[in-house]
Amino acid sequence: MSAYYSLLNSEQHADGSVTAYYRSNIHAQGAWNPHEQHMAPATGIICAELEQFQLRNDMRIGRISLDIFGLIAFGEFSITTRMIRAGKTIELIESEMQANGKTCIVARAWKMMTQDTKAIEGLEDQRVEHPENLAIWEGMKHWPGGFIQSIETRANTEHRAGKGVVWLTTPLAMIEKRQSTDFVALMGLVDTANGIVPRQKPTDGWAFPNLDLQIHLHRLPQGKWLGIDAIQQFGTDGIGMTSSILHDVHGPFGRSEQILTLRKLAI
Repeated sequence: MSAYYSLLNSEQHADGSVTAYYRSNIHAQGAWNPHEQHMAPATGIICAELEQFQLRNDMRIGRISLDIFGLIAFGEFSITTRMIRAGKTIELIESEMQANGKTCIVARAWKMMTQDTKAIEGLEDQRVEHPENLAIWEGMKHWPGGFIQSIETRANTEHRAGKGVVWLTTPLAMIEKRQSTDFVALMGLVDTANGIVPRQKPTDGWAFPNLDLQIHLHRLPQGKWLGIDAIQQFGTDGIGMTSSILHDVHGPFGRSEQILTLRKLAI
């Protein structure tokens, strides 16, 4: 099976941290520049490291906060994961991606104790139409790069610039010769939210890359389809944001936010 990344090596350090060395494949190529990785699979590979670090059966990840330091270089890179705050009921862990001697992404995740709360369950976010009821949507194809070519997308009929529902899936594994969990596979698609309801296309003369990705999960996602109910908003002074409700085929499971830097392109 094709994959976004190949694992080259890994090592555990005396302080308990772990460094994994990877190489990105063409499917991880970004949309803004051919020599960068797309933030979506980069999020997925970081989540794979966060998920496995000092694994505990009584905890799961409830929030992931990723800050993008600059261009995510294509090719070989490392991810070092460490414990920031250990605890009985909550833990804070961090993964740092580096390439060419520079930090690309720093991600922090809160791991939270799990317990049975079915008796008080309550959700306000509404379900969206199931992907199998929607037509294949080619609206992402105006974006270049290997990552965009690796995904299948379907959209609701109300989809428009600035707002809409898009479902995404991929046949690729996150790591070569390894089975991806549903959590890793779907986290590796979330960053596409910024490109599914664009108020401007790349050919319109404006760029709007995100500087971060914040993901909050009230339950772990299941299945191979990620539904994104997205709203994109541009402010008047060069800053925008993309806000999304995240769905799997069973319903909503969380939300994401991205802050955008709006930049005029030289044409």
